[in-house]
Amino acid sequence: MATHRDNLRAARPSGPGLLALAAFAVTVALFGAGCPASYPACETDKDCHTKEFCVANKCQQCRDSNDCPAGQACKANKCEPIPGYCRSKADCPANQECIASKCKACANDKECPGGQHCVKGTCSAKKPCKSDNDCPQDEDCVNGFCTKEKAPEAKPTPCNLDAVFFDFNESALTTEATAVLARDAECLKQVKRPAQMIGHTDPRGTQEYNLALSERRAQSVRDHLGRLGVEGNQLTVLPRGSLDAKGTDEPSWAQDRRVDFAWR
Repeated sequence: MATHRDNLRAARPSGPGLLALAAFAVTVALFGAGCPASYPACETDKDCHTKEFCVANKCQQCRDSNDCPAGQACKANKCEPIPGYCRSKADCPANQECIASKCKACANDKECPGGQHCVKGTCSAKKPCKSDNDCPQDEDCVNGFCTKEKAPEAKPTPCNLDAVFFDFNESALTTEATAVLARDAECLKQVKRPAQMIGHTDPRGTQEYNLALSERRAQSVRDHLGRLGVEGNQLTVLPRGSLDAKGTDEPSWAQDRRVDFAWR
């Protein structure tokens, strides 16, 4: 009859059976301890490579755009370049600005840095202008922009345009003024170059009133020249009011009340 010890010996596995049992036990132990499957499967960020994150149990490049380098955005857990991204104007085409880290045309002066001006979609240090009145006192309107640079000197003309003068608080032409304008009209028709009529007043009166009076004076000159045969598109009006007045008494104030000319 077999003893109790013999029964135990018969139940104990040996040889290949013992090795198989040991492998099974190790597998159970590992999975029971929560060991993750092989990469890219994960349970925490520690299971992933450097600069990767465990998202939905899979190692990914990013969770959101904060995980991506500058100029890239997180899409489907991958960092991808942002179209049109820029760090400065140097990263953009010549006709675009870097606004809020994106290359695009500017829409207004507020989108331009350092007090620059938005001109046709690009930022310029020069202020656009239509006349000298749009510019600071120490700048002139040259080729559509305010500048301290002198305008290119025009070629000499065979005749001169003389200024005409007005009585106090008047925009009607005097007899002397009409005689001067007769000569000016012949010169304009001969040269056939655009000219600007610049209206002035003496310093008495408000700024608004003087500006309006200087415009009426220049318009009177323009209308009279038109009646003398000068083409209207050859002439432009620039009211300056009392901005250039230098007089201090009646004789010098009389010199301030005028319309003079400038070739364009």
